[in-house]
Amino acid sequence: MTRQLHAPWLVTPSTQAVFAALEGGGFSARAVGGIVRNTLLGLPATDIDIATTAPPDETVRLAAGAGLKTIPTGLAHGTVTVIAHGVPYEVTTLRRDVATDGRHAEVAFTRDWAEDARRRDFTINALYCDRDGQLFDPLGGAADLAPVKIRFIGIAHERIREDYLRILRFFRFTAIYSRDGALDPHGLAACSHLSAQLAQISGERIQGELFKLLGAPHAVGVSRALVDSGVFGALFPAGPMDLEICADWAALAKLVVIEAHLGLPPDPVLRLAALAVTDERSVARLDQRLKLSARDRQRLMAASRACAGLSLEMNEQQAQAAAYRLGPAAYFDAVALAWSRSMLPAGDAACRQIATLSQRWQAPVFPLTGGDALSLGIAPGPKLGALLARIEAEWIAGGFNPSKDALIERLERMHSEPADQPKS
Repeated sequence: MTRQLHAPWLVTPSTQAVFAALEGGGFSARAVGGIVRNTLLGLPATDIDIATTAPPDETVRLAAGAGLKTIPTGLAHGTVTVIAHGVPYEVTTLRRDVATDGRHAEVAFTRDWAEDARRRDFTINALYCDRDGQLFDPLGGAADLAPVKIRFIGIAHERIREDYLRILRFFRFTAIYSRDGALDPHGLAACSHLSAQLAQISGERIQGELFKLLGAPHAVGVSRALVDSGVFGALFPAGPMDLEICADWAALAKLVVIEAHLGLPPDPVLRLAALAVTDERSVARLDQRLKLSARDRQRLMAASRACAGLSLEMNEQQAQAAAYRLGPAAYFDAVALAWSRSMLPAGDAACRQIATLSQRWQAPVFPLTGGDALSLGIAPGPKLGALLARIEAEWIAGGFNPSKDALIERLERMHSEPADQPKS
């Protein structure tokens, strides 16, 4: 029986306009890949990719004739972005691989839908549907949707050799889509065997896959398989920094439970910290390989430093002092990391109390400013900086007391003290 898709994205004027433009020129066109897969799974579907028998120059000509804008995204690989009613569609000519080196492919265009399907990565991604929603499943990929199984098309080793990033995509897709996070044994063996080839893949591409995996529903189990298979270690081969990245999947597992207890969404950056950050050198090594953004690098560095000097036995006043000094974001990261690596359970009430400090307390602003000092006739310079730092430390230790007037009196008194007089 022919399976029919019913989805809002399929019947919109923009989608139908793209189909009409291509088919009006005598070519066939079908939506393909993730948009079809997710629709069949009842999951959110966003980016719409369309495969067509039209060569890319014909796609451009037909789209222009229909009043649609085009962007030559990747003509050598047959891809044209068509803009219809403000919505972008990636339209790609059916193709087959002529030569691959694990990073790039030389392709030839074809009119054979099954040939186009065989060059894709996983069976559940080789699904197509026409403008009326009729499913086209040349490789039987729909059978792997209930329950979801992430299986390479054909021989796993061959698919991986076409693009070594597929190793990480295998783990990531399993973590996102599978019912229980179980990995196909043939795919897992092939990924493990070819994992050293990941050294050829750019850090930016690896980072993207790793963060998506770490934010997935089955991040814990799949991350453990990533480590046990040797793939995680292959991501960080020995280099000039001469530092091995050691994975702590148990800390990751605990952090995931902590997030759930606190009602927080998955945080891939914090999860990476739990899995692989031990000190500042490990952050530098991760950054070297993954090409982290400045924001993520600084966050991991701040969390590493703060975690090293943090005690989970803080009382409320001590927690407030720590949050004030670190800032709310770094404070929470440090508490969460320390908690994930401690012997305390993920549901520990005391840890929850200090972790959720920002929900009930907002750090005050230190009342004194340089302007207050200038009004007292105190010249700016290192001595003033030292005085303000000392007074601020006393103010924090006093539970963010006393008042500004009292602090000004303290500043005036300390400034007037002889340099050799004992500090009171």
